[in-house]
Amino acid sequence: MRAAQTARTADPARPRAAHPVLWAALAALAGGAVLCVIGWYGVSGERFAERQLPYLASCTVPGAALIIAGAVLLTHGRSALAAARVEELYGLLVAVEPATAPERGLAPVATSDELRTVPGGTLWHRADCPLVAGRAEAAPADTTTLARGALTPCPICAPPPPRARPEPPDDPPTAAEPAPGR
Repeated sequence: MRAAQTARTADPARPRAAHPVLWAALAALAGGAVLCVIGWYGVSGERFAERQLPYLASCTVPGAALIIAGAVLLTHGRSALAAARVEELYGLLVAVEPATAPERGLAPVATSDELRTVPGGTLWHRADCPLVAGRAEAAPADTTTLARGALTPCPICAPPPPRARPEPPDDPPTAAEPAPGR
């Protein structure tokens, strides 16, 4: 059911329907204004209050009521129009793409194996990552700093874990020592 409604609302060739609530609101506002003008004209032509009351009762009060009703209808019509537009936008957002559409997001953002860091940053990146590409301050990453875990990998370019360089042994090799007791 929702898909059928979406297909109908997303059709750009379909002309927008006239909203009868808006037309009724405009007619009520116009009719109320005309009645108020007639009532004002009738009241202004009479000197005595007793002769002014019929104009107030038959024109001005109903005219004011029509103006209030028209304002309420206009507000309701505009909110209904806004709701229809929101529904149309929702239909455009959830419209199903054709199955032959190329899938986006499958290609990697960056592919370089060279690792870079930015001074003061907390991430390491691939050299062609959009966050560091073209930045002069991006320097090659120090593998010992990366191996210590001081930086975390960039979530956008997903760099490979750093290759640990073989560390030199703690004691340098020395000449063969004589065996004890000889």
